[in-house]
Amino acid sequence: MSTRTFALVWGILFIVIGAAGFVPGFLTDHRHEDVTFDAGLGFLFKLFAVNYAHNGVHLLFGVWGLVASRSLSSAAMYGKVVAIAYSAFVIMGLIPAGKIWTTFGLVPLYGHDVWLHALLAAVAAYYGFSPHERVETLYDEHDEAPSRET
Repeated sequence: MSTRTFALVWGILFIVIGAAGFVPGFLTDHRHEDVTFDAGLGFLFKLFAVNYAHNGVHLLFGVWGLVASRSLSSAAMYGKVVAIAYSAFVIMGLIPAGKIWTTFGLVPLYGHDVWLHALLAAVAAYYGFSPHERVETLYDEHDEAPSRET
């Protein structure tokens, strides 16, 4: 799969998951004392703690993935940011102190979300950081870049 295809697939995946979080039939009831923003709080597919803010984050990353898929450099940057952000979410999801595992009460990141975010970050890191494709340039490989002589 190319980096651009990765961004497109991840974008679609995030949009589908983000939208699913707003469908009551996909949620089971869930309460957590550290989540203060409990609008739409529940377990998506009986596994993943989400709320409306969490769903919104998924939708934002989804739209960004669709837009980023238009060029290799944008898709690679998307992969880097997703890898770093979701790695941070993994670490945050493991720290209950100070409500860090709920992003200070706003977005639940604990439980099964931890391993899912780790998987998302690992795949994004592969496409964002590994040089497995030729980067688009302004010049053909046979052309020389203009010199910077003064």
